[in-house]
Parts: sequence; C-alpha cells; structure tokens
Amino acid sequence: MSNAISRGELWLETLAPHAPCLAGLCPSVRVADGQLNGEAVRFIAVVPDVNNHFPRAAKGEVGLLEGWTLAKVVSETVATDANSAVKRPIVAVIDVPSQAYGRREEAFGIHQALAGAAAAYANARLAGHPVIGLIVGKAMSGAFLAHGYQANRLIAFNDKGVLIHAMGKESAARITLRSVEALEKLAATIPPMAYDISNYATLGLLENLLDISNPDSPSSTDLALVKTALQEAINAARQDATLKNRLGADNRRSSALVRERMKASW
Repeated sequence: MSNAISRGELWLETLAPHAPCLAGLCPSVRVADGQLNGEAVRFIAVVPDVNNHFPRAAKGEVGLLEGWTLAKVVSETVATDANSAVKRPIVAVIDVPSQAYGRREEAFGIHQALAGAAAAYANARLAGHPVIGLIVGKAMSGAFLAHGYQANRLIAFNDKGVLIHAMGKESAARITLRSVEALEKLAATIPPMAYDISNYATLGLLENLLDISNPDSPSSTDLALVKTALQEAINAARQDATLKNRLGADNRRSSALVRERMKASW
C-alpha cells in the first residue's frame, strides 16, 4: 500500500471496486454504493485529506466536516429507505486514528458533530438497517464512537495494525502519570487498557476476528473471507437487532449479571 492511501480507503475500493463515490461530500468522507451477494450495500469510510479545511483532520481523523457529513449520508440512507420493506445494509469501514483535536474544533462544536454521526448510525440501526462496522485499521477515541461503534455487529482484522482504545498511548500515559512503557506493562494484565485487538476481543464486542493474510494488499481469498463475514453479520443483525451479543464474553460476565439483576428488579 502506498503512503497516499489509507487502509480505510483501500478496503472501501476493494469491497466496492466499480462503484463511483457519492458526489458533493467533503473529500475525507467516501461513500460507495456497492453489492454484496446481489444486494445493494452502502459502504462508508473516513479517509485522510491533506488539504482538509481543518488541518487537525488531515490524517483521517473525524472532525467537524467528517462528523456532520457522516450524519448526513447515514440519515439520507434511512430517509430514502423509509418505505422499503428491506433496509439496505450499511458497512462502516473503520480506520480512524482519533477525533480532531483543536481550538477551532472545540469552538465550533465538534462534540455536536460527532454526536450527530453517532445518532445517525444508531437511528439507522433502530430503523432496521443492518449496520456493520468493519475495523481494518485504527479505531480510536471519539472517532470510533462517531464512525462505527453504534453498529449492530463489529468485525475486526486480527492484525497488529488494528488498534482500539479511548486514547493514544502517549495521551493515556500522560493522563495516568505513567511512562508509555509502564502503561504497556499494566495493560498486559488489564484487557480494557490494552491496545491490541486480541485483548479487545475478550471484551465481547466483536462478532468476528478475521485472519487476513495481508490487510494492506488483500488477496482474492482475503476478500472472499471478508465478504462472507459481512454477509453473516448482516444476516445476524436482521435476526436480532439488539446489542445483547456484546455481553457474551467472559470479561463481560459482571456486566451481564448487573443487567439481569436490574431487569429483575425493574
């Protein structure tokens, strides 16, 4: 993969190779209407834009433009399919290093932009659209919350380039008054603090963890594996639109117990 293309952009093009991207959007949000087993699917990715009007979002971060654009395209999908018996699946192709940090972003309401994106994805899920998050690279911080975390099902590549966390290691080290090395040592014993995908998988939030031979240059076998996983996730989402599948792992037993006790008390 060249330096000019991110994993998110690469996999959007791989999954929808002949689909033109939706026109009229900011360059950092790519939307392609492709096909999966003969069914129309909307693929959405946030990609780097070195000429981004907001420099803090130049490397694939989710900022003001990205948040509002995601909200726009997802909401338009829901509105278009409002009278359709079968709702189109939406696949969020996720490779986002962070939300865009900056004074202008804060002043202009990045919290509202990202909340708008998250709400749009949630509304799509509640309206009956199978929303699938395909994590091909980084899924960090508020960027992941805005783009993909509201999915019915999450699929990730089992690869060292896939990282999921609330904040970067350097930031987490500063906020916990530790060195990066000390943070990594502590994270090795506490799964929610870890950055690697194998630890994240123990938290129960993933529907599938895929072994891809080369995420940066996928083979036809890799593509077939991903398409099969996406189709299975879409089918599962249509059978059960709730998020209770996220409580199935051993490291979520306490969360599941709390919910059971609350439901019984209610």
